[in-house]
Amino acid sequence: MNVLLFLIPVSLVLLLVAVWAFRWAVGKGQFENLDAAAIDILRDDSTDQAPDALPPNDAPAGDGEAGGRRGLREGGPRAD
Repeated sequence: MNVLLFLIPVSLVLLLVAVWAFRWAVGKGQFENLDAAAIDILRDDSTDQAPDALPPNDAPAGDGEAGGRRGLREGGPRAD
């Protein structure tokens, strides 16, 4: 029962902190426009360059194997 004498005041202090934080957020306008974040995720990203104008990939063209792991599959390191 003695633990209640400690936990009740601690919970009341935490409640006061939560109420203060909520009032501060309302006062700073955090809840003014709740729909903007939901709509922002649906908007397309605007790109300034067309896909054809992007710089080419510097990776060498392979023979169709992903990741260039041919040397590892054959059991030894790559010689090139």
